[in-house]
Amino acid sequence: MKGRYGDIWDELFSGLWEANVEEAYFKNKVALVTGASRGIGRAIAESLSLCGARVIANYHKSEKEITSLVESLQNKHCAIEALRADVTNGKEVERMVDEVVKRYERIDILINNAGLKRDSFLALMSDEDWVEVIDTNLKSVYYVTKWVSRIMMRQHEGKIINMSSLSAFKGLAGQANYAASKGGVISFTRAVARELGRFGIQVNAVAPGLIETDILKDMDKEALKELIQGIPLGRIGTVGDIVGAVLFLASNHSDYIAGQTLLIDGGLGI
Repeated sequence: MKGRYGDIWDELFSGLWEANVEEAYFKNKVALVTGASRGIGRAIAESLSLCGARVIANYHKSEKEITSLVESLQNKHCAIEALRADVTNGKEVERMVDEVVKRYERIDILINNAGLKRDSFLALMSDEDWVEVIDTNLKSVYYVTKWVSRIMMRQHEGKIINMSSLSAFKGLAGQANYAASKGGVISFTRAVARELGRFGIQVNAVAPGLIETDILKDMDKEALKELIQGIPLGRIGTVGDIVGAVLFLASNHSDYIAGQTLLIDGGLGI
């Protein structure tokens, strides 16, 4: 055996270790990330920007958070800007996509990340909580993908990554609305992947399990402890665990992957 991996593996991986990944995959790519002000969306927007992509960080209400993200990255000479739009509103989404294309002439990567939770037992759930979760988590994916896909079809290339959840696979009490919305994202992903594949567009989804974000602060401590005990890897995931998967699906490494959902949950859903 020669070197770290032997003759064959050294030859295969040497270019990967030495190559400038930013230049190879994301340099000057135009990426639109919805719900980019906090949590996973913020981490994705930051990582894509640091990798050389031109990032449009969408937000709706969290102006303070998105401003701090944009300013910190622009100070590092990254190409990122914020764009406000309510992604549950079709007209606002159309306007947002038109604005991105007006500025950059294309969209290479779409991350449908905007989402929220309004947990409640079904018998006690309000109509407002049902509608708001479905609209934010599912209808927004429909609107944004619809308008962005038209741009990508003209380009004959593009990457679309939709954010689902472990809840789509593992029923959790109090999350009927959330599970329904995230299950819908998976079915939507599979159907749209079939439609857009002929145009050189790959559509996939990522389904996080328990991840260290603000959303966990609202969970019952005992219920959270019990869930962690059921994770084979023995820990809650980090946003970095999700970002790595998203960057993979957004890169050329995933060119032959379509309609799939990558479950990143430490084995909790096994």
